[in-house]
Amino acid sequence: MSLIENTGIERDKLMAALPLWAGLAGARVQLINHTENATFRLDLPSGAKRILRVHRPGYNTTNAVLSELAWAKALRADAKVQTPVAIAGVNGELVQSASVGASDVPQMMVLFEFEEGREPKETEDLAPWFVELGRLAATAHKHVQNWQLPENFERLRWTEETILNPDGLWGDWRKAPGMTSDLRTTFDRLDELLRERLNAYGQSQDRYGLVHADMRLANLLIDKDQIKLIDFDDCGFCWYLYDFAAAISFIEDSPTIPQLKMAWLKGYREIRELPPEDESEIDTFVMLRRMALTAWIGSHAETPFAQSLAHEFVPRGAVLAEKYIKRFG
Repeated sequence: MSLIENTGIERDKLMAALPLWAGLAGARVQLINHTENATFRLDLPSGAKRILRVHRPGYNTTNAVLSELAWAKALRADAKVQTPVAIAGVNGELVQSASVGASDVPQMMVLFEFEEGREPKETEDLAPWFVELGRLAATAHKHVQNWQLPENFERLRWTEETILNPDGLWGDWRKAPGMTSDLRTTFDRLDELLRERLNAYGQSQDRYGLVHADMRLANLLIDKDQIKLIDFDDCGFCWYLYDFAAAISFIEDSPTIPQLKMAWLKGYREIRELPPEDESEIDTFVMLRRMALTAWIGSHAETPFAQSLAHEFVPRGAVLAEKYIKRFG
């Protein structure tokens, strides 16, 4: 059986799992993304399209995935946010499971309706879209403030410990490729300073709650004049301002960031109040996110995306860390 690129998924096994849903017979399967999970586009003989997400084993539980889908559905119904629509299998369940990899470990799968739109590009003028993205984040945060969590709701908790500790949710930043002893000194100081500031900032209900946690460009679809928010797989409890930090993932050192920050804040404040003392801490969350990504690149070295960043990500991050330490340390 042939493996699909670097996903660890066998094509024949994946095709054999498609009858878990109705109407997928004869689908043509194309890998479109492989970071945490493997995401496929299914082109059906009828001309219809679907999106199939195959989950990385061990990252989330079935209940956690159902909780993710429940929030995305509530955002769509209550706040009119354009989120993915999950499709139940023939057994009526939204989350299916099958052994599709070489290891024969069952993997969760979710099928979604196909959403039209394009991914925004780093090279285009993103400021207008960041105004809308700020509105979108604030709308989601405001929704959470008033939403009654379903019984047994379960999502990850993103804190300084779960991001910075050696057993962090995305791995250990200390083991990232390119982490030399000299750079380690800078990152150790950053780690210490982030913990200090986050502890002082606190987790009050107006600052910490359920967030998407991955509103980066790859998880947005622009369709005419609106942004659709996709891939809630990392959503969890975290500081609200982390959503801005996630939005500039991998481009934190771009000269456009100050402009994008002002655009995001403008849109955010149209929907939800943001005190100046919160705004002043945005860079803390940018660096916290950068540390999370540093850990992720080390723990996901088998993915082509992590491999493409591994060579220069730590040295570039050290420059950002030094600037942050000079400002706040």
